[in-house]
Amino acid sequence: MTGSIVAMAFSVLFGTGLLYFFLVTRGALIANAFVPRAQDRFHVYWVYSNMRLIKFSDRKTWVAAVLLFQYDRLVDKVVSEIRRASINGKTFLMTSCAFGDVMPKVVKALVRGGAGHICISDLIGNELIHAGKKLNEFHGKFELAEADATCMPKDDGTVDINLIFFLFHELPDESKKLAFSEAARLTAPGGKLIIAEFHRPRKRIMRFLGCMYFTVFEPFALSMWGQYDPVHCLEGMGGWTCERATYFFGNFQVVTATKTA
Repeated sequence: MTGSIVAMAFSVLFGTGLLYFFLVTRGALIANAFVPRAQDRFHVYWVYSNMRLIKFSDRKTWVAAVLLFQYDRLVDKVVSEIRRASINGKTFLMTSCAFGDVMPKVVKALVRGGAGHICISDLIGNELIHAGKKLNEFHGKFELAEADATCMPKDDGTVDINLIFFLFHELPDESKKLAFSEAARLTAPGGKLIIAEFHRPRKRIMRFLGCMYFTVFEPFALSMWGQYDPVHCLEGMGGWTCERATYFFGNFQVVTATKTA
């Protein structure tokens, strides 16, 4: 009897979670198609713009579950790559906020390493407000800037380290192309562009399950497996040397790209 109750409770929680994420992801895209809004924001999910949903959804356990409990490994790799880039006096940009503790961990490493300037940018004002609260212990040591990853208000080659953490898969393909071009434009010669993203899994069963998940929840993500793979895009531009680490049967990746020209 107890086992049946536990199983039923788990099923209800699992079903509720799926429904919630469907509504705030695919449901938001369907609704946005019928609501007049700025063209550069039609792909934005409610969970990334409504403050109550941001606070409700920003739970590390949930984020870790979506990333098949590889979140800590990915964040640790990102922080390691930032430290490896010789932080002292460098200009850092994180293009787009992110849920979980990646921002506090990254900013902590940058502050300890003596970074010259730290900027967190995002298209959504509420995301920046939420980010500021998460980074409260570092008050005065970073800048928040409302900006679009496809059209950044910064001069060429002014960023030494640019981190983009699970943003590209949420962008429509044309926006992906523009965001890659902007990231490349901003990065200084010898600078680093660090990208954490989904990756095409090695195992066929994982690719099948990934296709199902993306079809329902992340309709812009599948092109990350092909045309908009970060290494493919950057090396195709020329002037980049890329290193890639993959995780959990190849489902996730951290790419560290160095601008050589």
